[in-house]
Amino acid sequence: MSKMSSPKISSRKRTSALRLASFAILFATLGGAGYQVWRVERSEALPAPAPPAVPVQTVLAARSDVPVYLTGIGTVEPYNTVTVRSRVDGELQQVLFKEGQDIKKGALLAVIDPRVFQATLDQSKAKLAQDQAALENDKLNLSRDTRLGKDAFASQQMIDNESSTVDQTNAQIAQDKAMIDSAATQLSYTQITSPIEGRAGLRLVDQGNIIHATDPGGLVVINQIHPISVISTLPQRDVPAIRVALATGTVEAQAVSRDDGTVLDVGTVELIDNQIDPQSGTLKLKSVFPNKTDKLWPGQFVDVEVRVKTLSGVVTVPSDAIQRGPDGDYVFVVGPNDKVSAAPVKVGQVSDEVAVVDSGLDAGTRVVTRGQYRLAPGTKVAEQPGAAGS
Repeated sequence: MSKMSSPKISSRKRTSALRLASFAILFATLGGAGYQVWRVERSEALPAPAPPAVPVQTVLAARSDVPVYLTGIGTVEPYNTVTVRSRVDGELQQVLFKEGQDIKKGALLAVIDPRVFQATLDQSKAKLAQDQAALENDKLNLSRDTRLGKDAFASQQMIDNESSTVDQTNAQIAQDKAMIDSAATQLSYTQITSPIEGRAGLRLVDQGNIIHATDPGGLVVINQIHPISVISTLPQRDVPAIRVALATGTVEAQAVSRDDGTVLDVGTVELIDNQIDPQSGTLKLKSVFPNKTDKLWPGQFVDVEVRVKTLSGVVTVPSDAIQRGPDGDYVFVVGPNDKVSAAPVKVGQVSDEVAVVDSGLDAGTRVVTRGQYRLAPGTKVAEQPGAAGS
């Protein structure tokens, strides 16, 4: 028969097991804490990794010649515009042009019924022939009476009357010739021709209508667009510069699209107005452009850039390099160890994405043109070189 275990002995065993488990947990906790302290101390002892270099695009500031432009808003106008009207009354028998057609100077545009005018010319010619025949008869009478007068067979009064008749007939012949010229001119007006070279607009009168010299609308409007002109304005402060430029020679003008900034045509300034507008304080300029590609159209708004001088050997950078801060303009300059610094600059003219730097920057200095938004003085950069700034 087996013996049963004592309850007192079992209780002691359980107490020992609990003590061992507690010691194990305590050692594990102390070991984990020590490991964490060791990791922290080790990480503090190692240097922090350097931040990555910021990728940027850079260029070298360059020295170049830069043209100086004055810019004003302009309106394109025909170089010449003519409303073609009839100079005589009559039926419009023929219209010989098409709307929108390019017209040569002297081209026949329309024909008015010429019959009445032809009849008037024929009558004038017949009257001239009649008076010329009468003149011959008057001259014969004068010659005969003059001979008779020498023998006292004709009185002096008769001779004087015959001489006066000859003079009157000569005067009538002169009048007849003037009437012929007038009738021929009126007949020529039945052939309506273009007084200028240009482009025809919409036809204002249809064939078959009776037209008059006093009609206000005319037959068609012709605009000369090769060349074409642009009337623009400049503020009065620019008057001295444009006057000096005109006095020294031909002044170049560029017509620039107001939509995308492209140059539409290049021409010259033809004249400036003889007074400044006292209401707006502006001066009008007339520039002329060849317009060979028809990029300029009457009524169009464009920017006119007038070249008044050229700046020689100035420091230039792309306009994207210029940054604006509370203390003025500056650029990011790439220095030793590829670190950037902010250099204050004084900017002059900015045009065609090129900025002239009047002071604060030397030619050959590398400046940042892309990626400035991630930079601060001292930032290390990875250069991606672009073109030299000019």
